[in-house]
Amino acid sequence: MIKGTTKLLGVIGHPVEHSLSPAMHNAAISHLGVDFVYLPFPVKPGDLKVALAGFAAIGVRGFSITIPHKQAILPLLSEVSPIARLIGAVNTVYLTDKGWCGTNTDVEGFLAPLQTPPTPPYQGGAKYATSPLETGNMAVESCPPPYQGGARGGSDWSQKVAVILGNGGAARAVVAGCAQLGCAEIHVVGRSEQNLGEFQQSWVNSPMPVQNLQVHTWNNLSRLISQADLLVNTTPVGMYPQGEKSPVAAGEIDRISAGAIVYDLIYTPNPTQFLKDAQLRGARAIDGLEMLVQQGAAALKIWLNKESVPVDVMRQALRQHLGLS
Repeated sequence: MIKGTTKLLGVIGHPVEHSLSPAMHNAAISHLGVDFVYLPFPVKPGDLKVALAGFAAIGVRGFSITIPHKQAILPLLSEVSPIARLIGAVNTVYLTDKGWCGTNTDVEGFLAPLQTPPTPPYQGGAKYATSPLETGNMAVESCPPPYQGGARGGSDWSQKVAVILGNGGAARAVVAGCAQLGCAEIHVVGRSEQNLGEFQQSWVNSPMPVQNLQVHTWNNLSRLISQADLLVNTTPVGMYPQGEKSPVAAGEIDRISAGAIVYDLIYTPNPTQFLKDAQLRGARAIDGLEMLVQQGAAALKIWLNKESVPVDVMRQALRQHLGLS
């Protein structure tokens, strides 16, 4: 029940009506019995600065960010965590005594299903920075950073090869995650040689240089797939309403090794054609719904100042919302 004491959380974007975040966050809030509510706030690009002032004025405690504000909000924040600077985007903002602080929980969301063991529900790593990914050559700021360790349970990624399809913003979070896992090789595949070159150079100049990162045009994909222990799709190919499409042709996915992990950041349809094709060839499939849940759980822990939140409740709420259970 919303009361005069109810504290506000939300998500901003333009458009924002499609966001699944209210469903999972309000389910968790209800389960915890805390006096919060999570609302969608449509904010046009030109209104971002005034929206932040308005949120502070009415006591909003924090909010998620979706397109098109993830990069635009950076100069408007009092503090930005090292991980958000590394990725070049913010997806989670919360209010401190210094003003609005931004971070990025996408790396934590990406990594969670890859941890050993992935169940019981992953609850995040240490609260304060200890890893090179968080500290790098930058001073640690007061924003509590997201996921901090390598793979849990001693899983060894040091001999594993990661192949990432796409070189946009989502790919940056995946590269950071693969670097944190300690992958032996990280290969990024894209269409434009110029964009790929800029992508690679951005990591050379970053607070955490990724020395084992290589970039390739799409015509190298068939060879790379045969080497991949982890194959990740960060492109929109295969997303609803074009769910019959896959970023990888059938003849190329045939080269995937049985037992390799194939991970699609898309969560609808569920599963995607890409994942169905990979599973038929003996690969282990991970869909984007889990990343969505886990990055949201990481944000909710920050806003509520809790060590754990009901990840199972959030996951089930999304599955019901999408008609998957």
